Amino acid sequence: MTSPQQTSLYKTIPLADDPKVRRRYLVLDEPLVGNFRFGLLLEDLDIMAEQAALAYARLSHPDAKVVTAAIDNIIVRHVVDVERDIQIDARINHVGRTSMVVGMRVEHPGDPGTHIASCYFTMVARGGEAAEESRTLLPLEYQDALERRRAEKAEQDREQYRQQQAAQQEPPSREEYDLLRQLHEAQETPGFSGLRADRLVVDGWERMYPEQEYVPHRIFGGYIIRRAYELSAICAELIAPDRPIIAAVNRINFFHPVRLGDKLHYTCRVVYTSDSFICVEAGIERISRDRTSKALSNSCLFTFVNVDSALKHRPVAPVYPTTYAEDARYLAAHRSHRAMQQHYRLL
Repeated sequence: MTSPQQTSLYKTIPLADDPKVRRRYLVLDEPLVGNFRFGLLLEDLDIMAEQAALAYARLSHPDAKVVTAAIDNIIVRHVVDVERDIQIDARINHVGRTSMVVGMRVEHPGDPGTHIASCYFTMVARGGEAAEESRTLLPLEYQDALERRRAEKAEQDREQYRQQQAAQQEPPSREEYDLLRQLHEAQETPGFSGLRADRLVVDGWERMYPEQEYVPHRIFGGYIIRRAYELSAICAELIAPDRPIIAAVNRINFFHPVRLGDKLHYTCRVVYTSDSFICVEAGIERISRDRTSKALSNSCLFTFVNVDSALKHRPVAPVYPTTYAEDARYLAAHRSHRAMQQHYRLL
């Protein structure tokens, strides 16, 4: 049997002493508070989660492979200081029949240490030549109350997500209906000059090549979500009058694997704003090399906050949905944002 402590992995990103590494993580080559490429951190987190999960899966299945199924609630609690090292801790907190929940903590080590963010990755064990067969995993053995609490929290978070997904299918409440009605009525007034949702869209295409391959026949999920994040940040700039920085990753889902030669179509939309916050939804559609199949490979929801040079929150304009689909996306983001604010302190 294996305890969570035995599954721990650690990685340090040497920003303080390695100029080449520090430069790679910069957004701009100039002094700027919070001058950090968060998309690269998403890649690092996905690699760490994969390594921790793979080591555990291979205790019982030497041929096992693992794939990312979802990433839950990455809440950015402090902006990154590019002059300080970053430490990433990964540990398996919970094991189901074929899935694992990997808890991740990102911080600046030292005295005092700075907690940057925490999150959970859900990884699934697979096997077979095409890595499509499920693999049953050994259970974890919890050594103390803290490890049991972490496992319980992982289960609670998964159940909370299921409840949130079910709630997304509920019709609008009276309050939500009035909100949408006011947004539509505003667009009918003479001289309306608000920002309609259909004008706040960024998209892009690319083909997958061998350098993006991480395991045989499959493209590295961390690369895909980094690209989705980067385009979403550009999309947020369409409405942010100052500077949008990441506040949270609400959720990233992995639906279908992406393979060598596939074309990916990224579509990023500003779907909701509130005070200084901007919610951007990213959808990634894969199209096979022979163009015989297409499917949604990933969906993401990122929350940015508009700030000035001193990181003070600055308001953003409201976004106005027009179509039924835009209403649905607006309402889903509205619910997700309110739920997150109730449980976490956003940056």
